Amino acid sequence: MATSRVHFVLENPWLFAKRVVTGFSANQGLLLSGAVAYYTLLTIIPMFALILVGLSQIQETQPLLETLREYLSLIAPEQAEVLTDQISAFLENWKTVGILGMLLLLFFSSFAFTSLENAMSVIFFHRVAIHRRHFLISAIIPYCYILLLAVGMLLVTTVSGSLHSLDARSVTVMGQPWSLSGVETFLIYLLGIVGEILLLTSLYLVMPVGKLSLRHALIGGITATVLWEITRHILVFYFSTLSLVNVIYGAFATVIIILLSLEAGAIILLLGAQVIAEYERIGSTSTKTHGLQT
Repeated sequence: MATSRVHFVLENPWLFAKRVVTGFSANQGLLLSGAVAYYTLLTIIPMFALILVGLSQIQETQPLLETLREYLSLIAPEQAEVLTDQISAFLENWKTVGILGMLLLLFFSSFAFTSLENAMSVIFFHRVAIHRRHFLISAIIPYCYILLLAVGMLLVTTVSGSLHSLDARSVTVMGQPWSLSGVETFLIYLLGIVGEILLLTSLYLVMPVGKLSLRHALIGGITATVLWEITRHILVFYFSTLSLVNVIYGAFATVIIILLSLEAGAIILLLGAQVIAEYERIGSTSTKTHGLQT
């Protein structure tokens, strides 16, 4: 069955792409992406603030903030500095928030994952009709991912600290010295890409109800990563050269730019899910049916 699906996609790439776009449109993909982007905007600062509060107890703050900036540059390329500064300011005064404030932050930090799970249930409607997830599992998943992001941030901070030493080193190849300056940046970027693929693949594995094969999730993860990397560089170019957002929105420009970046990311994330859903439906009668199921 898997071989026949691959043959179908390779022999009919445009037909498959049309099915993906048609299904995404029928499932109100842009509307779902807007909801995910909005809740991610509400989530992003409290979530990373909580992660940094926890990690700052075992790791120096400055390296963590540098790693956070790298994380955020993948999510909101042009506004990573602003978001990092805001989280840094919170980190300096987090003790004044109190237990109730921390609980509220913990509550808000789960919003994006909850909205993403709901959006996935629309795209994978053929699974929802068969499988149902216990509400306690849905409640726990966001906090598992917050913990996963914290572990990933700690790992990246440790690895990048080791890679910093490469800038001052050089190697000799055929009698010629070659500086390793710049290798650190490339390796950190490569590490970020690999981490991005793994994170997206895990989202596609966990968020849809029912059991999804690792191969299918990896297809979605790689597709979404490639599309996002292309889109991210386009966004950086657009906002730095052509955009009139600052002129039109003035003081609200930062929020608008972040929201647009998150919207683009959410569209790509759900498009990756739609690719998996259409790939699963190849050869079944449900390939002829698109749209919301009630």
